[in-house]
Amino acid sequence: MTKICCIGAGYVGGPTCAVIAYKCPNVQVTIVDLNQARIDAWNSGNLPIYEPGLDEVVFACRGKNLFFSTEVDKAIVEADLIFVSVNTPTKKSGIGAGFAADLAYVESATRRIAQVATSSKIVIEKSTVPCRTAESMRTILEANSHDGIRFDILSNPEFLAEGTAVPDLMKPDRVLIGSLQTPEGIKAQQALAAVYANWVPKEKIITMNLWSSELSKLAANALLAQRISSINALSAICEATGADVDEVAYACGLDTRIGPKFLKASVGFGGSCFQKDILNLVYLSESLHLPEVAAYWKQVVDMNEYQKSRFSQRIVKRLFNTITNKNITVFGFAFKKNTGDTRESAAITLVNYFLQERANISIYDPKVDDDQIRADITELAPVEAFEKQIKVVHDPYQAAKGADAIVVLTEWDEFKTLNYEQIYAGMNKPAFIFDGRLILDSKKLRDIGFQVEVIGKTL
Repeated sequence: MTKICCIGAGYVGGPTCAVIAYKCPNVQVTIVDLNQARIDAWNSGNLPIYEPGLDEVVFACRGKNLFFSTEVDKAIVEADLIFVSVNTPTKKSGIGAGFAADLAYVESATRRIAQVATSSKIVIEKSTVPCRTAESMRTILEANSHDGIRFDILSNPEFLAEGTAVPDLMKPDRVLIGSLQTPEGIKAQQALAAVYANWVPKEKIITMNLWSSELSKLAANALLAQRISSINALSAICEATGADVDEVAYACGLDTRIGPKFLKASVGFGGSCFQKDILNLVYLSESLHLPEVAAYWKQVVDMNEYQKSRFSQRIVKRLFNTITNKNITVFGFAFKKNTGDTRESAAITLVNYFLQERANISIYDPKVDDDQIRADITELAPVEAFEKQIKVVHDPYQAAKGADAIVVLTEWDEFKTLNYEQIYAGMNKPAFIFDGRLILDSKKLRDIGFQVEVIGKTL
């Protein structure tokens, strides 16, 4: 039986290795983390991550060939393959602050592997990391390894979209495996490919050199984010000219060279990867003395921030140039539907803007818990402001009661089917709806009596 250890029980390591266990019953998978509360949650009936289909996968394998533990050293010693899937946040201080990835957790995990391993291992870089991180990992492993122990480094980037992570893992577009192009590296590459071959067609398992694999992850996210910023830039032109951004996106998407995906205008992209990976690319470009390249990718992030700022200002302007003491209801706090993840969510930025404008804010999201909302907001705003101006409400109708405006910031399907006649009856008049995700039936809402504002459209 092949034994796999995954260091890191987060959004990547948990679902990825759970699906490996599900698809490979002859492989023993142990997911380890130093966070006892997180491991306890993975071992409970209430998993720490919400992803459609994940419960079924975990419950089918847990205790059979899938285990969650805080015994990191034991799992390292027993494993043949070790995934390093720890957090790589953007640095908040020091060299590269605001751009470079903080690799402290990657280095710590790598050093731990070197210290406790008693046999040769294949170490797989699963975290999203800057190009040539594997070289640093290899240096650490070789410098700290015991006699006769060999470490082979592979890059196996993830391409999961939160909300569809399980289907993405079950039927991936591609699986990239990068290695040093040496006989040993290629052999390690084949060993990991054999695991994926249990359910992934061989033509979708792509082998390449280590550095191409690392860069492909950053490049893919940068290109996707670029499309979102491009359509959002066009949405500003649409509002100024009377064009409809949905119609423009549809027309462009019919061109087979462009395609329709990621051409949905919105208040802006969020999530754990897009902004972080682009800033990583910016830092890499500057480090390589390519300032024009760095400036090009930086503009993708700048446009995303501009879109959030522009939408915030549109709300204030439409509400008679002030929202002081007005009641604003926020529908959606997660960065996208079908996930409880709030990292880099546009809602965080907008809620903090509303706080500065001294509005009273009610927040409703079907999957984000109260503590997470509080933590995200008070990271930027005083706790006193949160306590005085914000209510987290667990019912959309209650959240909208007495509101001057509703602001839709996450594209949850349930927001399309709410009883807006009932909501309108309980709101202050004129009652406003600001659709930051282009999901609502604007005509129906106007017929009810709402004043409706939509990104990329003039109504």
